[in-house]
Amino acid sequence: MDGVGRILLQDAVEHNETAPFFGFIGAAAALVFACLGAAYGTAKSGVGIASMGVMRPELVMKSIVPVVMAGVLGIYGLIIAVIISTGIDPAEYTLYKGYAHLASGLSCGLAGLAAGMAIGIVGDSGVRANAQQPKLFVGMILILIFAEALALYGLIVGIILAQKASA
Repeated sequence: MDGVGRILLQDAVEHNETAPFFGFIGAAAALVFACLGAAYGTAKSGVGIASMGVMRPELVMKSIVPVVMAGVLGIYGLIIAVIISTGIDPAEYTLYKGYAHLASGLSCGLAGLAAGMAIGIVGDSGVRANAQQPKLFVGMILILIFAEALALYGLIVGIILAQKASA
């Protein structure tokens, strides 16, 4: 039994054929989930802008802020996916690195998804409310900034985890 445990431990510390799978899933998760958040935020905010634009067309360009903020979420996922994919070298890739890259991708991607949902909901309601009461614009922007910060937290943690795999 001691020999089997030593072999398993050695395989986990050294090279493992399945380790790159976890790294590639991490890269895919970062991009897919972040883009899902970006797409939802863009679509939900876009519906609010279209609805508001019927009543107040002069506010459409001013109300495009939630769409831009949602689009940035996809860029966060792209950044992490590129960092992870450039760090995958099958010759010297361990399970530790694979798990670190998986965690990196999931943290960035799921934070981007959550932020996209928040941006979409706030953007939709915010632009409609702004059309009725222009004083609400600054409040809407502040709420959107805090929602975007959620994705930024995921990006920061994702970068730290990806760097842990490189160390």
